[in-house]
Amino acid sequence: MSIDREGPVPPYLQIAGVLRGRIANGTIPPGRRIPSLVELEQEFEVARDTLRKAVKVLKDEGLVETVTGMGIFVVDSTGSGTDK
Repeated sequence: MSIDREGPVPPYLQIAGVLRGRIANGTIPPGRRIPSLVELEQEFEVARDTLRKAVKVLKDEGLVETVTGMGIFVVDSTGSGTDK
């Protein structure tokens, strides 16, 4: 996936948008771990700080949560709870 580094939208917001889209369309379903920062770094070819900012945006929106020692998971917004 290519990020427009010269465009008006900062790279971290572009990446957050891509991940948000994957969550919305079910590519990354509720309860599932999103790719690791290493995997995302390879996919988007950006620095980890940029990826951390993108993940923070998704956390602030309530779409993902960090599970210590396990990774970052998509929140189950249906209210049925997760089976982690």
